[in-house]
Amino acid sequence: MSGDQYYIVRKKALPEVLIKVVEAKRLLDSERVMSVQEATDAVNISRSSFYKYKDDIFPFYENTRGKTITFMLQLDDRPGLLSKVLSQVAKYEANILTIHQSIPINGIAMLTLSVEISPQTESASALIESIESLEGIHYVKLLSRE
Repeated sequence: MSGDQYYIVRKKALPEVLIKVVEAKRLLDSERVMSVQEATDAVNISRSSFYKYKDDIFPFYENTRGKTITFMLQLDDRPGLLSKVLSQVAKYEANILTIHQSIPINGIAMLTLSVEISPQTESASALIESIESLEGIHYVKLLSRE
């Protein structure tokens, strides 16, 4: 599933619902609200809109370098594939902070990886795209940026 593309878009070009999703996520992260319902009520969007877009929009920070990203991937359970994933992390000079792989079920494993992006890394999206393009990777999902 290596068809995802990433864009940088000015805030004024975004539909209002996407801006509100980012605000709802910020409210949840800051613990100013305790539930998705409270967050969506506060920014006046539906819960379905929040869930539809929450994994697809993140604020862009100029200082993302030297920051942590956490992503999850689904991959085939075959020898050497995890090594190829870790080689991509090394290629982009990211530092692995945590790694967790589930026990494979029906030949498929889930892997959660937290990495610190180094100042030399061009972009987190380039790293993710390189992993996503590996044969045997079903998908990569960005969980968080800090």
